[in-house]
Amino acid sequence: MNETSHSRRRIVTILFAVSGALVAPVFAAAAPFRPPAAPLVTSDPYLSIWSAADHLNDRNTTHWTGHEQSLLSVIRVDGKPFRIMGRDPQDAPALPQVSLSVMPITTVYQFEGAGVHVTLTFLTPLLPHDLELMGRPLTYLTWQVNSMDGQTHSVQLLYSTSSELAVDNTAQTVTWGRESAGDLTLLKVGSQQQRRLDNPGDDTRIDWGYAYTGARSDQSTSAIGGMKEVLASFTESGKLPGNDDTRQPRRVSDDQPICAFAFDLGGVSADPVSRQVMIAYDEIESILYFGKPLQPYWRRNGGGAIQLFQKAAADYADLLPRCEQFNRELVGDARRIGGDSYASIVALAYRQAWAGCGFVADSHKQPLLFTKENTSNGDIATVDVIFPMDPIWMLLSPNLAKASLVSNLMYSASPHWKFPNAPHDLGTYPIVSGRDDGGEGMPVEESGNMLILCDAIAQEEGSAEWLRPWWPQLTQWAHYLEKYGLDPENQLCTDDFMGHLAHNANLSIKAILGLAAYGDLCRLRGDATEAARYRDLAKADARHWVKVADAGDHSLLAFDKPDTWSQKYNLVWDRILGLNIFPPEVAAKEIAYYKTRLQRYGLPLDSRTKLTKTDWSLWSATLAAEPADFHVFVDPIVDYLNETISRVPFVDSYETNNVDSSGMHARPVIGGVFIKLLSDKRCWQKWSQGDQQQVGGWAPLPKPPKVVEIVPDARTHAAVWKYTTDAPDGDGWTKPNFDADHWKFGRGGFGTSGTPGAVIGTRWNTSDIWIRRQVRLPESLDPAQAQFVVYHDEDVEIYVDGVLATSERGFNPSYQPLPINDAAKALLKPGASVTIAAHCHQTIGGQDLDIGLANVVPSRE
Repeated sequence: MNETSHSRRRIVTILFAVSGALVAPVFAAAAPFRPPAAPLVTSDPYLSIWSAADHLNDRNTTHWTGHEQSLLSVIRVDGKPFRIMGRDPQDAPALPQVSLSVMPITTVYQFEGAGVHVTLTFLTPLLPHDLELMGRPLTYLTWQVNSMDGQTHSVQLLYSTSSELAVDNTAQTVTWGRESAGDLTLLKVGSQQQRRLDNPGDDTRIDWGYAYTGARSDQSTSAIGGMKEVLASFTESGKLPGNDDTRQPRRVSDDQPICAFAFDLGGVSADPVSRQVMIAYDEIESILYFGKPLQPYWRRNGGGAIQLFQKAAADYADLLPRCEQFNRELVGDARRIGGDSYASIVALAYRQAWAGCGFVADSHKQPLLFTKENTSNGDIATVDVIFPMDPIWMLLSPNLAKASLVSNLMYSASPHWKFPNAPHDLGTYPIVSGRDDGGEGMPVEESGNMLILCDAIAQEEGSAEWLRPWWPQLTQWAHYLEKYGLDPENQLCTDDFMGHLAHNANLSIKAILGLAAYGDLCRLRGDATEAARYRDLAKADARHWVKVADAGDHSLLAFDKPDTWSQKYNLVWDRILGLNIFPPEVAAKEIAYYKTRLQRYGLPLDSRTKLTKTDWSLWSATLAAEPADFHVFVDPIVDYLNETISRVPFVDSYETNNVDSSGMHARPVIGGVFIKLLSDKRCWQKWSQGDQQQVGGWAPLPKPPKVVEIVPDARTHAAVWKYTTDAPDGDGWTKPNFDADHWKFGRGGFGTSGTPGAVIGTRWNTSDIWIRRQVRLPESLDPAQAQFVVYHDEDVEIYVDGVLATSERGFNPSYQPLPINDAAKALLKPGASVTIAAHCHQTIGGQDLDIGLANVVPSRE
C-alpha cells in the first residue's frame, strides 16, 4: 500500500438519529479507501443512483449508466445557502465535506462549515434474511444538524428529486402530482407515455412507473416545479413556491421539473436536529416473463406506493438497530477473515450486487431474482453472471440464490430448450423470452456453473430435494460434461471478451468440478453408486489435468499452448464445497506463480493480457493458504479503487498496469468478492442458517401468448414500402399527408444478407433508414390486443399517423411483438386506413427492419 493510499485513511464514526435523538454509533472504524463512486439509492438496475466524486457536492448524482439523475440538497445557515448534494444552485458555495463512509447498507457524509455540523445518511435496509425488506425499492435520507461553535443558528434544509429518474432521456415528457399517505406527503413524477416493459437493452433507464419522494407533512413544506424557480425561492427566502407548477406534461429538458421538500429547523444549537425524506420507485410491473408481466416482489400481496411509504415510515425506528447489527457483523466478519482491505471491498460491493438485479414475484407469489448484464449487453438471467454473483447470496440468503437459478432451471426443462447443455441467458432485461436458438453458446461453462451452484445450495440445506423437478436436466448436463468437458472444444467461456479458446485449462477445471458437484448431489439424494462413479470420474480427470496442464512452476492457459498461464479461479470451488478432487499442491503452485505475475494494480487474467477481472482475482486469492498471500492480491485492488480517475461504480474489469483504465462496472457479478467468506465454514453456516424464510412451489413458465397475424410481415408477404436513407427534415415524414414522392420503393424487410433470422427484400447498408406506407386495417383487428411484430437491428421507432406508437433500443434478432401505446392504439380501428412510418438506426454488425401487425392474445393458463 503506497503512502498516498495510507494518507486517505481516517477514523470516522457513523451516527443515526431517531426522531431527532442521537443514537449510539453504528460502527467506528477506519475508512480504508475512497470509492470511485459511492452508492446512494440502490434498489435495482433502474433505481441505481451514485455519487461519482470525492465530495457529494462536487457534481450531480448519476444513474449507474452515467446519465444525470440529480438528487439535490441545500442548507441555509443564518440566511446563507450552501450546497450539500449536487452542483445546483451553482452560485451557492459547497459546505465543506469532512468525511465519507460506505458500509454495506449505509453511505454517510459529514460536513462542517458556517458554524454547523451536518451528517447526511443514505440507508437502504437490504437485510438479506427479510425478503420483504429486500424487495422494497426505498431509501431513507436522514439529515442531522447541530451547532459546533457554541452559537444558535437559524437553519433550513431543502431536498429535491429530479424528474430525470422517470425517463430514459430528457427529451421525454413527464407528468406529476401529489398524494397523502397518513401523516406523509408524497410527491410523484412519471413519464407521460408509460411504455411499460418495452425498452430492453443495456444503456437504458426506466420510462414507466413513478418516482416518489415522501416526508412528514408536519415537518415540511413541498412543491413541484421547475428547478431554477424552486432553488431560487429557497436560497432567497428559505421557502418553496406556494403552488405546484401546472405546466404539464412537458419535457424534462424544459426547465427540469423537480419534487422538492423544505424543512425549517428553527434555531439549531448543540443538540442535534434531524429530518428525513424517503425516495422510492413504483415500477408497477418489472419483468415481462414469457409474455406475462410480473410485479415487483413488494407488490405481490396488493397495495401500492401509499402503503409502501406508510409501512416504511412505521418500520424505521425498529429497523435502525437491525441495520446497525448487520453492518457491524458483516464488515466485522470480512475484516476477521480477509483483513481491512477486504472488508472495504465487501462493504462497497454489497448494494451494487443487489442493484444489478430485478426482484419480482411469480404468479404463485414466489421470489424470482433476475440479473442484468450492466455495461455488457443488457442480457437477463445470464448464467455466467449468476455464477460469479451468487457467492453473496450463498452466504447471506440461500433462498435468494435459489430465486436466481429457478427461471433457468424451468426454461431448460421446457419444450423451448432443445440442447443438451445449460442455457446462457433468457433474453434482454427486462424481457425474459428465452433463447430458443441456443443464443450465445457457452455449453461447458454454463453446464458446470449450474451444477456447482446447485450443489452449493444443496450442501447448505443438507438435501438435494429442492432440485427434484429438474433432476433430469442436471443429469443431462453431467452427461454433457462427461463427454465434452475434460478437453473443451473451441468454445467461449465466461471471459468471452477474450474470444474462443480450445483446450482451455481453467474451463476444464470447471467441468471436472461440475461432475464432482453432480456426484455430491447424487450423494445427497442417497444414490451412493452414482455418487461414487462421478467422484471417481472427477478424480481421474483431475489426475489427467495435472499432467497435461503442467508447465513446471504453474499450469498452462490451454493444454496445447506452451509458455502461457492463466488464473485458475474455478479451482476455488474444490475447497469451498469440500470436494477435494485436485491435489492441494495445485493451488499452492498457482499462488506462488501468480505472485510473480502481479502488476501494480492486480493480477492479470492470463498471459495474453493485462486486463483483470476483480471477481476472479478474489477467487484466485482465496486459493491462498496463508493470510499474507491473500492480502498480496487484494491490496492492489484497493490501490486501484483509491487512485483511479475513472469514477464509475465498482468495476469488475480494468487493466492492471493502468490506473485510469475501466471496463465493465455496476454489475451484479461483484457479489463474487464474497467468496472468501464462504471459505470460512463457520461464517458460511452462521449467515446462511439465519435465512429461515420459506420459499418454493414456483409457478410453471407462462405459456406464450397467441400471435394472430393481421398485417403480414415479410415472412408471409413482402409488402412494398417507400423508403429513404437521407434524413428527412423535421417530423412531418411520419404524418399521412407528407409528400414522399421523391422516396424510393422497396419490399420489406430492409437490411443486409447474413443477418441471422432476417428476411431481406431490399438491401439497406447505411446507418439509418426511414420507411412508410399506408395500410388498410382488416376488420379482424382488435385494437386492445394489437401489437407490432418487428424484427429490428438496431434502434427502432414506429409511428401511426404521426403519433409515436412504440420504440425499442438495441437489436431484436427475431420477430417479436412490441406493445403499442394508448395514444396510437386509439388510431387503430378496424377498416380504417393509417400511415405506418418507422426509423431504424444501425451502428455495428448485421442490420434489418421489418414490421407487421398482430392481435396478441394472452394465454389463459
